[in-house]
Amino acid sequence: MKNTVSRVLAACVLSIGGAVLGGCGKTELTELKVAQQYGISYLPMMVMEDQKLIEKHAQAAGVDGLKVSWARLKGGSEMNDAILSGSLHFASGGVAPLITLWAKTRGNANVKAVAAMNAMPLYLNTRNPKVKSLKDFTDKDRIALPAVKVSIQAVTLQMAAEQAFGEGKHNALDRFTVSMSHPDGQVALLSGRGEVTAHFSAPPFQFQQLRKPGIRTVLNSYKVLGGATSFNLVWTTSKFRDQNPKIYHAFLNAFTEAVAMVNADKKWAAKTYLRVSKDKDSMGNILVMLNNPDVVFTTTPQNTMKYTGFMHKVGVIKVKPDSWKDLFFPEVHTLPGS
Repeated sequence: MKNTVSRVLAACVLSIGGAVLGGCGKTELTELKVAQQYGISYLPMMVMEDQKLIEKHAQAAGVDGLKVSWARLKGGSEMNDAILSGSLHFASGGVAPLITLWAKTRGNANVKAVAAMNAMPLYLNTRNPKVKSLKDFTDKDRIALPAVKVSIQAVTLQMAAEQAFGEGKHNALDRFTVSMSHPDGQVALLSGRGEVTAHFSAPPFQFQQLRKPGIRTVLNSYKVLGGATSFNLVWTTSKFRDQNPKIYHAFLNAFTEAVAMVNADKKWAAKTYLRVSKDKDSMGNILVMLNNPDVVFTTTPQNTMKYTGFMHKVGVIKVKPDSWKDLFFPEVHTLPGS
C-alpha cells in the first residue's frame, strides 16, 4: 500500500507554500463526510468515530485539522443518493447497493468499494405462526427491510424467492415488502400490532427478536448464498480517491485499525458498542453476538459475485463485473483469503 501511495503522491501531489495539494493540483478537502447505518455490524465505524481514528491517521499523513462529520442513514439507497449528490464522501451498507451504484457509475463517478466490513448471516424473522416458509406469506403480511428492491436484504429475499417459487419468480414476495430502518422495523414487528409481521434485518436486531416468545426465523441468508458472505462494505468514488489520496489512505488505515481493535478485545468492543449506540441490551447478550462464529469483522471480501450474477440475470444491473476485483479499489485485492 505504501508503494501505491507513493506513486499517487508523486503524480498528483505538490507542495506550494506549505499547502498540500492533491488530485493533480486540487487541494485535499478539509471536512470529510462519512455515514453509517444501524446495528452492531457497523461497530468498526463506531470505533472510528469514537476513537477519532481518521483524524489520527490523517494527521500522521500530513493532513492537519481535518474535520470528520458523521451521519447515520437508514439504508443503501439513501447512501447512494448522498454519494451521487456529493454530500457524502464515504458510504457504508450492504453489498447490493454497492453493486447497483458500481454499475450505474461506470465511466463517470466510478464508484468502488474501499473494503469489506464484515461477514454475517441475515435472518428473516416473523411473528406470524402460520408462516413456516416463504410460500406461506400472504397479503395480510408485510416484511420490513431497509430499502425495497435495492437493499441487500431485498436482493437476498428475491434470490430466496426464486429458489422457492422457481426461475423467474424472484419478485414473488416484493409486494409484501416495506422500507423501514432496522429500529423502526423491530418496533413494528415486536409490537404485535399493525401490518408488519416479519422483519429482514441484521445483528443485533435479529438476535434480540429471537429472544421474544413467538418470534422465529424463516430465512437465513447463508443458506440462500451457500456459505459465508460479506454483508457490509464501505465505498466511495474514484474521483474522491484520486483527488484526496492522503485522506483516502488515512480512512483506509483508520478502518483497518478499527476492525483489528474489535477483533482484539471483544469485551471492550461490546462496551464501546453499548456506549456509542445507546442500545439497551446487556453486555452478556452483545458478547454472545460478537463471539458467534458466523459473525466476523474483516476487510476481506467474501462471496460477492453471487450477488452480481443474480442482479445481472434479473436486470437490476446492465453490466456484470468480470471479477470481484472490479468492484473494489486495489488495496484489498491481495488480502489473505480474498
